[in-house]
Amino acid sequence: MASSSSMAATLSWSSSSLFHSFGGNVTESVKLLDKRSALLVFAQKKAKKTRKIILKEDVVDLGKKGQLLEVKAGFYRNFLHPMGKAQIVTPILLKEMKMEDERIEAEKKRVKEEAQQLALIFETVGAFKVKRKGGKGKQIFGSVTAQDLVDIIKAQLQRDVDKKIVSLPEIRETGEYIAELKLHSEVTARVRLNVYAN
Repeated sequence: MASSSSMAATLSWSSSSLFHSFGGNVTESVKLLDKRSALLVFAQKKAKKTRKIILKEDVVDLGKKGQLLEVKAGFYRNFLHPMGKAQIVTPILLKEMKMEDERIEAEKKRVKEEAQQLALIFETVGAFKVKRKGGKGKQIFGSVTAQDLVDIIKAQLQRDVDKKIVSLPEIRETGEYIAELKLHSEVTARVRLNVYAN
């Protein structure tokens, strides 16, 4: 009888130490009851092994450079990290990303404001005069091209404009026309052209 009570004490001590050795998420316990001792069995939930990362370059079927993602730890450890395609997200890295985003936004705002000021200059100048050799009636020889407008702006305002941003209607006779200069994705300047024959 004494041996069974010491055995029960040993079992209950070992089961309680077993209980304390499990630290993580305990989801279920099963108690097997005997007359004098209890045996506890624990099952642990399998932990999700993922890592929060930021991509250093575009990765096909995953994401673009600078994107924050959560990927499996093995994928990061075996592919992304050795190839230098990603790094683990840290608070310092998040702060640097936020500062970079703010700098980019400020630069975009500055470029847009410059485009708006330039558009205001173009629209308040008045009509640009274009001289062409005249033909019958109102017709002119040749046509007025985007390059012609760029040259006139350079001569009158000392501003360099790329001819790719100039949108002109077809001009084959004298009169007044409106040209558009796409200075920014959100800013378009409308410029008047006065075409006359000499």
